[in-house]
Amino acid sequence: MRLCFLYHPASDHRRIVEEYVHEFGKNHATSIELVSLETKEGAEMARIYDVVQYPALLAIQDTGGLAQYWQGDVLPLMDEVAGYARM
Repeated sequence: MRLCFLYHPASDHRRIVEEYVHEFGKNHATSIELVSLETKEGAEMARIYDVVQYPALLAIQDTGGLAQYWQGDVLPLMDEVAGYARM
């Protein structure tokens, strides 16, 4: 399972997202990848997974399918995200 945050590094959400990723890494045995929407990869991921609100946290299966996603200002509980990381 791959966990990715799609976000705009130059936005107001930057600090919140980066603090979330830092805390998640400290408390769980896995990490969340930060992907800028200003990159080709980030823009393509947003298009493929139909992301329309940012920041967006994606739990992507090894096959490329989307297991779960969260979009917008309200970030999910870290334990909920960790559950997908263990799948």
